[in-house]
Amino acid sequence: MTSLPLWTSADAAAATGGTATAEWQANGVSIDTRTLQPGDLFVALKAARDGHEFVAQALGKGAAAALVTHVPDGVPADAPLLIVPDVQAALEDLGRAARARTGARVVAITGSVGKTSTKEMLRAMLAGQGATHASVDSYNNHWGVPLTLARMPAATDYAIIEIGMNHPGEIAPLAAQARPHVAMVTTIAAAHLEAFGSLGGIAAEKASILTGLEPGGIAVLNHDVDTRPVLAEAATGIDTRWFGTTAPGWTLGAVNVAGGTTVAQADTPDGALSFKITSPGAHFAMNALGALAAAEALGADLALSAVALGQWRPYKGRGTQEIIRFDPTDDRLSLTLFDDSYNANPASLEAALEVLAASQPQSDLGRVSKGRRIAYIGDMKEIGPTEAAVHAAVADLPAMQAVDRVHCIGPLAHHLYMALPAAKRGDWAEDAAAMVPHVRRHLDAGDVVLVKASLSTGLARVVDAIRKLGHPALANTGDE
Repeated sequence: MTSLPLWTSADAAAATGGTATAEWQANGVSIDTRTLQPGDLFVALKAARDGHEFVAQALGKGAAAALVTHVPDGVPADAPLLIVPDVQAALEDLGRAARARTGARVVAITGSVGKTSTKEMLRAMLAGQGATHASVDSYNNHWGVPLTLARMPAATDYAIIEIGMNHPGEIAPLAAQARPHVAMVTTIAAAHLEAFGSLGGIAAEKASILTGLEPGGIAVLNHDVDTRPVLAEAATGIDTRWFGTTAPGWTLGAVNVAGGTTVAQADTPDGALSFKITSPGAHFAMNALGALAAAEALGADLALSAVALGQWRPYKGRGTQEIIRFDPTDDRLSLTLFDDSYNANPASLEAALEVLAASQPQSDLGRVSKGRRIAYIGDMKEIGPTEAAVHAAVADLPAMQAVDRVHCIGPLAHHLYMALPAAKRGDWAEDAAAMVPHVRRHLDAGDVVLVKASLSTGLARVVDAIRKLGHPALANTGDE
């Protein structure tokens, strides 16, 4: 049976009010010629560069058509195009049309920490219970949300839409496009505090996701956050499922982190529930409980969702665990790497340090007899006027007591460096490039290493340097 196209020229023109120069059919939607697949509709957005510059390249790579405001230079007038007044607005129109034509149950997720992890947990839970569509990577902004919607097949059963923000007023319009049946807030923390001024401001913005709920929609909210009153006020009159260690209904109980896995107990409206995650981290258990509540609110089977959760793995750079083997003939001569270099704020850094503190280094394996817990910590960005104090305060976190050595990268992380006890203080470098040459002398077999910073700090270079010390292998791969 031949599958229906995602978009025809007639459907796309009707959705956007644009003019098609030819008849075409597209099986996907792309905004990047580097990842474009033959048969995609190429959307010529304006970002760092004008996407119109890449239309000829996109068509040459097999794009079905291009969404443009004019015929670009070097492109024949009879090329397959959809011409619109504004490409961004037209992409949003495609997203709204795709949302309108599907009967999918839709969940939208926001939060200061854990959006992408929770989205991927839900994808794992729902994939075996129906045709599931979800955001790619962290496509959660003004173009990522409509792009995700525009890519959604009409026959989708479950859709998972991640929604993020950097400034006030961003979430509500995106939630209105997604029109979720379930809206979830993972947590509220000091991320993007510079733009909001207070945690209350952040909570209010996150809670605005509820304005997009379909009639009869359900809110899934974190009960443990200090800003719970803000969330509760926004949820007035809405069917709300609270989750957390203090929550009524979805209550997280004992969490055991050992051997690279996390096992959690919870009380739910359907009774006691045990679930396992094949990655270490109590924060993952909290995200998972919220995801389970969201899956149940969507109408999915809770028991099947809990079992499928075991298939979830963190995204690259978001807490993935790897074994770096120095000697491919001797598995003992290795270190454990936690790559959490994609993003950082105070809450996620504290959670990552707790994972490091709970890890078990191995002694008597290398030139240093004692296995160590070592952290590379870089700048946390967009914290606001208290950024110096926030970085310095990391030295006093309880989990830091179990960390043997901390290497700091960036001008903000220098405040942490200076606050550390001399015995824990490793090296400080202005940037990641300056730290890379020292990685080899810092580490040894038996060590457990965490790398954590905001993405713009560039600590992926430090991660790569650690990987190059040996032969990396993913840990806890289960049956995959």
